[in-house]
Amino acid sequence: MSTYEQFAYIYDSLMSDIPYNKYAEWVQSNAPLNTPKRLVDIGCGTGVLSIQFAKAGYEVIGVDLSDSMLTVAQNRSFENGTDITFICQSMADLEGVDEVDVAVIAIDSLNYLETLEEVEQTFKRLFASLNPNGQLFFDVHSLYKMDVVYPNGPFTYEDEEVAYLWHTEPGVEEHSIYHDITFFVRDESGYYERFEESHYQRTYSIETFTNLLAKVGFSSVNVRDDIFGKPSEEVDRWFIHAVK
Repeated sequence: MSTYEQFAYIYDSLMSDIPYNKYAEWVQSNAPLNTPKRLVDIGCGTGVLSIQFAKAGYEVIGVDLSDSMLTVAQNRSFENGTDITFICQSMADLEGVDEVDVAVIAIDSLNYLETLEEVEQTFKRLFASLNPNGQLFFDVHSLYKMDVVYPNGPFTYEDEEVAYLWHTEPGVEEHSIYHDITFFVRDESGYYERFEESHYQRTYSIETFTNLLAKVGFSSVNVRDDIFGKPSEEVDRWFIHAVK
């Protein structure tokens, strides 16, 4: 198994419980393809959601900061027979993506920005990229998830091919968390190879996000908590839909 394949397998195993189809349905129900639509998938990772949108008929651009992720995404797109343009770029520095009808920042990718200024800059860049009446869809971790759920780690996972031990530690900034994940991936000989990943995420109140969207110029903002199913008493993920 190549390095890229290992990386894809690790990432996709970590995201195996994400109902990407429900995310795609949410976007498609609000931005139906009654006319051709250009869609940018920000933080596209290994391209799973990008490919779903491309197969549905959107003209898709995938953007991610990781060259490794994009290599996997490009290979996956080729294997699925989809024509997707992939760009290696930070969402806060987005450029060269114009006349977009739909922008998506899926699966808490926005929470990887380290400052509120970067979040605002991302909203500004996307607002400028969107056509009139263009739509932005994204989700973020709730304060509850960041402050209550994540600090209750470690979390573990194991199947026949991969296992991981996921340690979490609150960050210095309010509502932030450090993720340190150790993976054990089985190779072709049956031995397990160890990989380590470290991530930092930060979130804000839902009011902070909606106020920033309004400040940037979005005229309509809708917030939901049920895209992935019936919410529990404590919301762990917010889904935001904004219209230019």
